Amino acid sequence: MRISTAQMFHQNINSVTNKQSQTSKIIEQLSTGKRVNTAGDDPVAAAGIGNLNQQNAVVDQFLKNIDYAKNRLSITESKLGSASTLASSARENVLRAVNGTLTDTDRQTVADELRGTLDELMAIANSKDESGNYLFGGFNTGTQPFTLDASGNAIYHGDSGVRETVVASGTTIGANIPGDKAFMNAANGLGDYSVNYLASQTGEFSVESAKVTNPATHTPDTFTFTLNGNDLEVRDSSNAVVTTVPAFDPSNPVSFNGMEVKLDGKPAAGDSFTLEHKPEVSLLDTISSAIALIEDPNKVNTPAGKSELAQMLNNIDSGMNQLDVARGEAGNSLKSLDSYAATHEEEKIVNNSALSMLEDLDYAEAITQLEQQQQALNAASSVFTKVGTVSLFDYI
Repeated sequence: MRISTAQMFHQNINSVTNKQSQTSKIIEQLSTGKRVNTAGDDPVAAAGIGNLNQQNAVVDQFLKNIDYAKNRLSITESKLGSASTLASSARENVLRAVNGTLTDTDRQTVADELRGTLDELMAIANSKDESGNYLFGGFNTGTQPFTLDASGNAIYHGDSGVRETVVASGTTIGANIPGDKAFMNAANGLGDYSVNYLASQTGEFSVESAKVTNPATHTPDTFTFTLNGNDLEVRDSSNAVVTTVPAFDPSNPVSFNGMEVKLDGKPAAGDSFTLEHKPEVSLLDTISSAIALIEDPNKVNTPAGKSELAQMLNNIDSGMNQLDVARGEAGNSLKSLDSYAATHEEEKIVNNSALSMLEDLDYAEAITQLEQQQQALNAASSVFTKVGTVSLFDYI
């Protein structure tokens, strides 16, 4: 078989080039620490590596979402805890105001402390997160959620929106507590109705509860209770008599229109009060009303004033309970977020372990291969040099 000079050169060049390519590949692997740097290195492993990297990218996004939600909820939980402490302080001050031995100056001091508490509660309700967004505005994070009108009533400018954060495939967790849920819509401490006591009240009594017991037969309205002699008369907003209780005994509840009303104490003849349908109350409004009542020296020490303060204490208790429930919801969400974060971290450990098996380089083996390839390259280069210099004249 004849081998031309051109063919001989071509074979030797290819041999040297292949050895150089293989050597360069091993050097690249050693520099990157990866066995698979391109799909051509190992197509099957490259497919698995791509899939695992994609899974890790999704997990990383979940972890970022969780961190964002945890930051917001941690601030929220802390603010609600502070609000609960302030509400407890407000309750103590309202309870102090019930003391009939206080002077007008003492009551003004109590009212001033309550006003400071209300200001602090408003500041908490209008808190912002690290991005400058309002915590308690619901979906409306760019507008201050709470203001007070000229009468001192709290106005909520946010909504009931809960911003859901995706924390796992097909799973979301709320990352905020809407302001109305935390500060506005507390259950009425009396049940479903609020009481308006009249300044003409002389009897020492208060409404203990006013609850709807049969919603199917109940029609919401405003009802006026009047003790005519020994008989109790109840009229609706049209002044029609709804029910009359002869020889009224305050120890027995009054039942009518699918509702039940219980009194604490005994009204005097001629005493009257109204019930207004109001199943929810605002902690902020309750404190504001308490301030106005305590600052009115002509009302605070009257039977009606004392009865109103008793109702306000019930509503503050309900507002405190609402804050605790909202805080507990934030705490539960934080606990769930921690659980999902731990799960994702474990998933990344498993994925990274699999990635290591597929793409990480065995340095000892690679160094051995490099040495072998370099020896082979040197040998091929030496052979090519010697063959390339062979001439017929050497044998003449």
